[in-house]
Amino acid sequence: MKIRPLILLIMLCYLPPVLAADSTPTDKSRKADYDNEEGFAGPGSTVRQLEEDDEEKSPALRFEAFDEALGSWFEGKKAIYDISGLQLGFAYNLLHQEIDESLGDEDSATSSIFRVSGKWEVYNRGKKNKGQLVFSFDNRNNLSDVPPGSLGGEAGYIGQTGALFSGVDTILGDFYWSQYLNEGRTGLIVGRYDPNDFFDVLGYANPWTSFQNLSILFNTSIALPDWGFGIGAGHWFEGDQIYLFGSASDANAVLTKEEFEFDTDELYKTVEIGWSPGRDQRYFRNLHVTLWQVDEREDAGIDDADGVTLGINWTWDNTWMLFAKIGASDADAPNDPQIAENSVTIGGIYYFANRSDLVGIAYNDSELAADGFDDQTTLEAFYRLQLAQNLAITPSLQIIGDPALNPDEDEITVIGLRLRLTL
Repeated sequence: MKIRPLILLIMLCYLPPVLAADSTPTDKSRKADYDNEEGFAGPGSTVRQLEEDDEEKSPALRFEAFDEALGSWFEGKKAIYDISGLQLGFAYNLLHQEIDESLGDEDSATSSIFRVSGKWEVYNRGKKNKGQLVFSFDNRNNLSDVPPGSLGGEAGYIGQTGALFSGVDTILGDFYWSQYLNEGRTGLIVGRYDPNDFFDVLGYANPWTSFQNLSILFNTSIALPDWGFGIGAGHWFEGDQIYLFGSASDANAVLTKEEFEFDTDELYKTVEIGWSPGRDQRYFRNLHVTLWQVDEREDAGIDDADGVTLGINWTWDNTWMLFAKIGASDADAPNDPQIAENSVTIGGIYYFANRSDLVGIAYNDSELAADGFDDQTTLEAFYRLQLAQNLAITPSLQIIGDPALNPDEDEITVIGLRLRLTL
């Protein structure tokens, strides 16, 4: 199992050679002219997905009649945005996964997510110091007995092979106010949001369009919080290369509970300092340190915890990105909230210059917080094929090493296929 990082680096070296690109993903032409958001939210966030889904794609196949038929749809979205400042996004996501070894009766899972999202620029529309309402609603529908988010557990894996695909029916995701100040260099948020969209974020980590495994996308040495009410503030210092962001949110938040208050005695708190060549490069070239701490939750019987993570990624010629995440936390009790005490992730992704395809591979080694288990490892590779302007499919392969609750198996294999349709 310990030779996998070497295999990963060899595979990275033999990916296609880097081709020069004329623009970054955020500089591409737009279908509805949605703006370029340079705030603190990550690539999987609502505001970034509205922008990314609006970008003109270079698909592998051309369905001109289909694209032309949708032309009036995007013209209508552009008109709504021009008149009211309201951006709207609609996305249907479908994920099917299968495992080769199971402890029970379930060896496959299928789930869908239909998302309606929006950003309404209410104050100072079109200006740097704008204020906006950000929102999202999901219908997460199970199409099998277990969702992909629980499939790994069927094989004794502590983690999720299909993050977000949980089958919790209709839920409110984001509902927060975002305010820019100081010519856009300072940002404030208040309301219901996912803290994981704002902290320890690197440009590769998008559960909608890139990797699927929780341990690859996020750092599981963090006691990952859920959607809930919180407040946060960030600032880019003079020169727009160093930023500082801090937040406090409800430690007891649960995705399926739509609450807009929190107990100040039980909070999830985090602060991050980072460096990037510029605000518009934060996804692509970034180095940051994140400190987090969560209070003890007495009613839930969960201990307090804290930790630190280091994240770095670098992109060459706007096509080739290498990344690494390292996390360490205190884990000394059976009711600690984090999955891993220590976690290391390395990998790379490649943007094709002549079309909108994306390939990625990553490896994670986690020292689990629970005593008595060997390190649990994850290797994931995917290829996102942009079939048409608004349709992509992503086959993927995951190899789980030493699943903690299945000592009879050295490794299990997970194959998956994700479909994403955007409007």
